[in-house]
Amino acid sequence: MDEERALYIVRAGEAGAIERVLRDYSDKHRATFKFEPTDEDKRKKLCEGIFKVLVRDIPTTCQVSCLEVLRILSRDKKILVPVTTKENMQILLRLAKLNESDDSLEKVSEFPVIVESLKCLCNIVFNSQMAQQLSLELNLAAKLCNLLRKCKDRKFISDIKCFDLRLLFLLSLLHTDIRSQLRYELQGLPLLTQILESAFSIKWTDEYESAIAHNGPPLSPQETDCAIEALKALFNVTVDSWKVHKESDSHQFRVMAAVLRHCLLIVGPTEDKTEELHSNAVNLLSNVPVSCLDVLICPLTHEETAQEATTLDELPSDKTAEKETVLKNNTMVYNGMNMEAIHVLLSFMEKRIDKGSSYREGLTPVLSLLTECSRAHRNIRKFLKDQVLPPLRDVTNRPEVGSTVRNKLVRLMTHVDLGVKQIAAEFLFVLCKERVDSLLKYTGYGNAAGLLAARGLLAGGRGDNWYSEDEDTDTEEYKNAKPNINLITGHLEEPMPNPIDEMTEEQKEYEAMKLVNMLDKLSREELLKPMGLKPDGTITPLEEALTQYSVIEETSSDTD
Repeated sequence: MDEERALYIVRAGEAGAIERVLRDYSDKHRATFKFEPTDEDKRKKLCEGIFKVLVRDIPTTCQVSCLEVLRILSRDKKILVPVTTKENMQILLRLAKLNESDDSLEKVSEFPVIVESLKCLCNIVFNSQMAQQLSLELNLAAKLCNLLRKCKDRKFISDIKCFDLRLLFLLSLLHTDIRSQLRYELQGLPLLTQILESAFSIKWTDEYESAIAHNGPPLSPQETDCAIEALKALFNVTVDSWKVHKESDSHQFRVMAAVLRHCLLIVGPTEDKTEELHSNAVNLLSNVPVSCLDVLICPLTHEETAQEATTLDELPSDKTAEKETVLKNNTMVYNGMNMEAIHVLLSFMEKRIDKGSSYREGLTPVLSLLTECSRAHRNIRKFLKDQVLPPLRDVTNRPEVGSTVRNKLVRLMTHVDLGVKQIAAEFLFVLCKERVDSLLKYTGYGNAAGLLAARGLLAGGRGDNWYSEDEDTDTEEYKNAKPNINLITGHLEEPMPNPIDEMTEEQKEYEAMKLVNMLDKLSREELLKPMGLKPDGTITPLEEALTQYSVIEETSSDTD
């Protein structure tokens, strides 16, 4: 009934009547996302009628009402086929000021029309394959970049930027060809990076360092939304950057990484928006070549160095231990470097672990990022090692028991999701410089067995990557407890009486044969398969492992 009345007025009425009836329809169906199938034909005709009205010379307020209803109707995929034509798309492009002939955005009264047109395009492109093909034909990505350049430094039109960026994100998500066009032909990487700089109001103090106002106001909701849409679009543009990275691109990627560092150190209007902002920043950092991530840390400024020195100078000269404690407790500083961004990433990771759900989507990106940073940059690895795996003192509890970051990561090493357990174990392994003995000290053999089996390191050793040779220093508490630590569980256990100590030799032999017979039966019934270690440390069926060792022994005997 609503569609029938609106259609009648749209076909026969004048602009004022059309505006009133469409405004009523919009108010009533603003939250409608599911439509009655019986009225599908009426909605198609209403869409066609609205497009005919939009080509007429009507007031701006009437245009906005028409576009609001069109946006609501475009949520229904079934009605878009007959109305998604090249002519209708061009009508929306004209209203959104996406034609090259529109040189400026001076008329503030037109801004609501531009915003509503962009919203309609977002819905239509997302829901219609025909619209997606027309977007390529009409070179929509280039038009969107041109509109962004017109408004990138003008904050009072943030809604236009936001929906321009959202449409750009959708296009680059749905068409891989557009990603390449944005990356190279349209210079989307520097353009979108500049959009982020504008949203964050960045002031550069050095080539890759920005001024951070720690006590400054949070981002406004509009700036936050613009930044999130720009981050999502940049993710699509750079999704294959690690494959095609060239030296000539290093500067641009470093600038982007520096902007993302700034992003991690600011907050949005709410806690949820801050998390969404940081989550998108983490995703984008995962696309940055790891060699360019060194800008996430930077030397302390003169002010920061002076402040740290003042804190130390306030302590008496004989308080050496207290001075060392102050330095260690300053979790934002390591080896003269500002580690704020890395600390934020670590806190973000811990929050995602504490959520206890959606680990694959929410946790693996930040874990993977921290792993690659640690593998490539020594200062980052050593800082994270201090934070995640501090020197062991209390070894009375199992590694997976407790509330520290280490405890939480060790628990993930036996998670049911293979991807999650692998990246958690890899992160800890890298922090231990890929040394098996160091990893086992912090996790126990049982928790690390999966990683070591996959790496062929069950017999010990170290990974393939090179790390500095500085040695870990064990605490006195750990050294004293080490002889009594259970290597499987990784914690201190009271010595247990050996049950075979009081057995006679005949009893020992009987129990041994009983065990052999049980294993043989289980093996023949294929309930378990005895495994052994090959000389290279990988697992193989026991018969094959014994055969290989026999061959090695025979070869050795022949050589002798």
